Order: sequence, then structure tokens, then C-alpha cells
Amino acid sequence: MEYTGDMEKAMQSSHGVGYETYMTKHDVRMEVEMRREEDYKKEQQLLQELDPQLHNKL
Repeated sequence: MEYTGDMEKAMQSSHGVGYETYMTKHDVRMEVEMRREEDYKKEQQLLQELDPQLHNKL
């Protein structure tokens, strides 16, 4: 897969590493993916907390 300059900027901005480093270094990739998983779980928990509140206001 070819990566674009936008992909590079996003990786640098979000995770502090370049896309090429992410793709070639297993330890870096695992750390990024662990943070993504943690962020996803926090987001899901927040949505579960907000969902009943939103339905009550409708």
C-alpha cells in the first residue's frame, strides 16, 4: 500500500511516529495499536453513558 503525505501527517500528529516507522517496527506498531484500542474502549464507554441521556431529551 502506498501512503500519502496526509497519512504521514496524521500518523505524526496522532501518534508521534511516521507511517514508515509504524509499518516497519513491530514494537512501535503494537504500541500505537494498543493506544488505539484503549481510545476505542473509552469512546464506547462514553457513548454508552451518553446514549440514555440523549434518548431522555427527545
